[in-house]
Amino acid sequence: MIEKFEEFQKLSKDNAELAAQSFASFQKGAQAIAVEVADYSKKSFEEGSAAFEKLIGAKSLDKAIEVQTTYFKGAYEAFVAEATKLGTLYSDVAKDAYKPFENSFSKFATFK
Repeated sequence: MIEKFEEFQKLSKDNAELAAQSFASFQKGAQAIAVEVADYSKKSFEEGSAAFEKLIGAKSLDKAIEVQTTYFKGAYEAFVAEATKLGTLYSDVAKDAYKPFENSFSKFATFK
């Protein structure tokens, strides 16, 4: 009985360490995502402001439509690229946060 209790204590300690590793990995990934979103937001705002200035300076309706079309096309492509990049980052964060626990689940199967 005491042996099982000691095994359980060791397992609990090991799992606490794994949780700390997982949290550190998650925190690092979340920070990378936050930086990426902030960079994209800044770039998007700057491009939108530049397009607005061009739109205000357009001398004809055709030029205004051209500026608007070019901006929307570029903004859409940038959004799709950013969404793909963020999806990859989220996936990597989940994988990295799970990695410390991969081998520990087999220990629970042997604990009776």
